[in-house]
Amino acid sequence: MKCRAAAVAALLCTIVVGSNAEARGPYGSISVGNWKGGAYTNDQTGSFSHCAAGAQYASGVYFVVMIDGGGGWSLGFMHEQWRLTTGEAFPLTLTFDGQQPFNVHGVPIADKLVRVPMPSNSSLIAQFRRAKAMTAYTQGQLFQFNLDQTGQLLPVLANCVAKIKQSGLAGAGDFSVVPAAKPVATAAGPDSAPAKPDRLFDQTGTGFLVSPNGHLVTNAHVVQGCVGDILGNLSGEAPAKLRLVSSDETNDLALLQATGSFKDIAKIRDKAIQSGDSVVAIGYPFHGLLTSDFTVTTGIVSSLSGILNDTRFLQISAAVQPGNSGGPLLASSGDVVGVVAAKLNALKFVRATGNIPENINFAIKTGALRDFLDNSVVPYQISDAKAELKTADIARKCAGVYASHFVQGKGEREGNRKELALKAASPTSLHLFGLGK
Repeated sequence: MKCRAAAVAALLCTIVVGSNAEARGPYGSISVGNWKGGAYTNDQTGSFSHCAAGAQYASGVYFVVMIDGGGGWSLGFMHEQWRLTTGEAFPLTLTFDGQQPFNVHGVPIADKLVRVPMPSNSSLIAQFRRAKAMTAYTQGQLFQFNLDQTGQLLPVLANCVAKIKQSGLAGAGDFSVVPAAKPVATAAGPDSAPAKPDRLFDQTGTGFLVSPNGHLVTNAHVVQGCVGDILGNLSGEAPAKLRLVSSDETNDLALLQATGSFKDIAKIRDKAIQSGDSVVAIGYPFHGLLTSDFTVTTGIVSSLSGILNDTRFLQISAAVQPGNSGGPLLASSGDVVGVVAAKLNALKFVRATGNIPENINFAIKTGALRDFLDNSVVPYQISDAKAELKTADIARKCAGVYASHFVQGKGEREGNRKELALKAASPTSLHLFGLGK
């Protein structure tokens, strides 16, 4: 165990500075799920070298992601049984989420360690940022990696570099706490009043309880940009303040928590949903304009992937509207099979194709949801219920589990509505609307 710990420390220290120079660290800490690391310096010069975090896999490979002071990204792989020659080419084939493979050449920088530079403008790093799984084929062996919390890890690593460059090693701390983006202020004198957002508005969405400890799931885009309190109205109860626990912008998920304990919580279906299966969407669309109670719509799973075959999403025909964001998508058993996230931007689709899209909406799959909850260390319940319920029974069963919540955020000028950061990279430039109001 001590030998392995020493080897891991050596990997994190040498992945940038190389085998001919030692490094010190970690300074501060990074802890995102199974990823652990911090900031490191070049011991020969004493200058900041890089921020890195790594995770051990059952295959025996220790996998590291790092960013240097210049913003360059690299991957690192170490295996105790490897015997590498420094400087020789080390070909690898990397595949993300079963998509088109990338043939890359790593650089051995120690007998058990190889580094793979990732240019920031490459499609490889773009795939890595959003992937949930990766395979690496090299020397006749295939290694599999579950990219848990990659969406949260990359901003944390960038935050580590930014803090060290701004404050030096004295600024080292818990880099896992990423500060919220601040509005850009114009130059002002010392006696000037604080800058105010252009306009504040109440943004609404839907969430659902997943633990007896008051944890609620919603979409990240619902709480993004919040400058005020997040208030949750738990099915008719008085509004209560909710705490933002964690968020994953890559997969558009956020975790909130209410005080107190709760008996009725949603259960996540263990068995994967299939194309053609019936689904029910529950949420609070157009809050303040329509009913104060939740609404229920029905449909089917139209496809097991989203735009451009994005396998994190389901395409559904159940109608959803602004305010449905973060609401549960339920199977006929009443169990959660997805998190409602977006709908196709009909106006842009019409301009691009001349056709009006109908019933093209999207929900995040439970695989991403369960990974998010696991890495947030939140208990949840799964179900393998097979009984089919009537829609009215599902709605009745759901009372007390769902919440509409209202967040006061920085408004944007009219006509510049924030869209969900999931855009089709196609000539038609179609977009999805996040369903936060």
